[in-house]
Amino acid sequence: MSQFKKKIISLVALKKKLPLLRKSGKIIAFTNGCFDLMHIGHVTYLEAAKRGKKEGERILIVGLNSDKSVASIKDPGRPICPQQSRAAVLAALACVDYVILFNQETPYQLIKALQPDVLIKGADYKNKELIGSDIVKARGGKVELIKFVPGFSTTTIIAKIAKYYGKKVVTGTNL
Repeated sequence: MSQFKKKIISLVALKKKLPLLRKSGKIIAFTNGCFDLMHIGHVTYLEAAKRGKKEGERILIVGLNSDKSVASIKDPGRPICPQQSRAAVLAALACVDYVILFNQETPYQLIKALQPDVLIKGADYKNKELIGSDIVKARGGKVELIKFVPGFSTTTIIAKIAKYYGKKVVTGTNL
């Protein structure tokens, strides 16, 4: 099994690991998203989510919306990349410690099960109630908002591709 595939984990397996990680002094950080068509904005965001006050103190868990979940919150034509592909790309990043898929529209039940110390979302959530923040704050944890890299979003990338290709026939050699 590839090294990165070991980072794609079930809830049962992850819940077994968390007590040991906490006992060793690690801070459990959680973020989530669709991560369809990875780009520099995603990578920058995830690297910032991993950073703590001290090098190596955080374990970053990424909750990944399943294909079913993405289709229900975005569009029936999404995701572009299937969940196993998205999970593998995330797991291959050095800043990501674990990837866990979830089927619901929100990660609330996953956050409740994992009880992270830090909940991380993009700065576009400023002045909004973050799903799961009540759980994290109730146990003395904190919420962090991270700035986005301007001009990068999956929706923007899809729009550019659609505009460029229009009705052109796309073959493997055009990609």
